[in-house]
Amino acid sequence: MIKCYLGSLNKVKLDAVKKVLLDYEVICLAVNSGVGDQPLSDSETMQGARNRALALPNDGLRIGLEAGVQLQDGILFLVNWGVLLDQKGNFYYAGGTRIPLPDFIKEELFNQGKELATVMDEYLNQKDIRSKEGAIGYFTCSVVRRIDIFVHIVKLLYGQYIRKNQSEI
Repeated sequence: MIKCYLGSLNKVKLDAVKKVLLDYEVICLAVNSGVGDQPLSDSETMQGARNRALALPNDGLRIGLEAGVQLQDGILFLVNWGVLLDQKGNFYYAGGTRIPLPDFIKEELFNQGKELATVMDEYLNQKDIRSKEGAIGYFTCSVVRRIDIFVHIVKLLYGQYIRKNQSEI
C-alpha cells in the first residue's frame, strides 16, 4: 500500500485525508508548523501547511493542513491552506474557506493572543471544537463542517497531483 503522511494528529484532518486517499495508508505524525499556534494571515497559514509537509518522511506523499485567519479590510476571515509534497519534490497548494468571523474573535486573537479554537471553546462552553465541527460548523449551523473544508482542500491537492502525474506519462 502507498504511504501518505499527514503532519497532524487532529482527527478531523485525518478523517478528511482518509476520505480522499482511499488507496493509501495514511500515517499521522505530530510535527511543528513552525508558525504561531494561531496563524494570523494567509501567508502564515500557508507557511504552516508547507512546514508540516516538509517535516514528514519522504517515502510517500506528505500533506500539511493548516487553519488560520486573515484580516482583510477590517474583517477577520477564517482561512485554510493545504500543501502536498510528492516524492519527486513537487509542491501542490490549495486554499479554502473564506467566512467572516465576529469582531469579538478579532479582539481575542490579536489583542489577547488566544487561538480561535480556545475562543470558540470558551464561547460555546465546549471542549475541543477543532476536533469536531470547528468554528465553521458553528457559524454555518453545520451546513459546512471542519471536515468538509479539509476534504475539499485534500481533493484539490490530490487532483493536482494526479493531473501532473498523468501529463508526465
